[in-house]
Amino acid sequence: MKNYTFTEKKDTRSGFGDGLTELGLKNNNIVALCADLTGSLKMNDFKKNHPDRFFQVGIAEANMMGIAAGLTIGGKIPFTGTFANFSTGRVYDQIRQSIAYSGKNVKICASHAGITLGEDGATHQILEDIGMMKMLPGMTVINTCDYNQTKAATIAIADHKGPVYLRFGRPKVPVFTDPNQEFKIGKGVKMTEGNDVTLVATGHLVWEALEASKVLFEQGISAEVINIHTIKPLDEEIILKSVSKTGCVVSAEEHNYLGGLGESISRLLSLNNPTPQEFIATQDTFGESGTPAQLMKKYGLNSENIIKKVKSVIKRK
Repeated sequence: MKNYTFTEKKDTRSGFGDGLTELGLKNNNIVALCADLTGSLKMNDFKKNHPDRFFQVGIAEANMMGIAAGLTIGGKIPFTGTFANFSTGRVYDQIRQSIAYSGKNVKICASHAGITLGEDGATHQILEDIGMMKMLPGMTVINTCDYNQTKAATIAIADHKGPVYLRFGRPKVPVFTDPNQEFKIGKGVKMTEGNDVTLVATGHLVWEALEASKVLFEQGISAEVINIHTIKPLDEEIILKSVSKTGCVVSAEEHNYLGGLGESISRLLSLNNPTPQEFIATQDTFGESGTPAQLMKKYGLNSENIIKKVKSVIKRK
């Protein structure tokens, strides 16, 4: 079994900031917009190096989406930046009408997603954004797992034609993927080979799935871990191939179980290969204030709960 380790922890939002900085040097059509959270979104370097291509719109997220849509008409590639809650829930109408409906080439980049936002509490901890965005026709939805993957994804979406929702977070998490990786939109990554159960994880839960697989291996259970960074379009082939071998699956995400990755997998399996499945996700609830570690434990978004769900789903085979 491949053993993943890490030497440092970095926040995924910094991967976005560094990717945006690199893009700014490569392509003069890259522009950035922020809703009064330049530091939090790690957009300061882009602003410093390209002040003529940076637009601070203030606390006016809906206006930011409209401006971004308009900039695409002149051939610009806008990257918007604010918290995930304000990137989706607050501006869903503008995204639907001005960006998704007309297929505008806007990159909606959202930090501080999920309950790992921590002490800011339920009003900021959006857990339904993936569902909201994946239901928009033509919208690509990406949820990255570490600094390196977030940086690679930020660079890759600039070449993708059409609207993209890129979701990442605030806490420092293990950096364990290849710094020189080639990010392919819509292509999952098999992290470990296994025969007994398929673990399909996204975002911060990829590391937790890898940690769970180590313990399971010691207990005689062989887990195949798949990193699904692109929720839409979903890599159906990698999931179906794995599940046809293992016969059961556990999905893991920092999102409500309604509308997220797990439901996309359930639909895929019901149409092609009905298979026992367990969900690691929040259970139709809002979050609360606490440290990221405390909240991940309380809501069962950790390796310990993944192990429990694996043992449960194996019994259902």
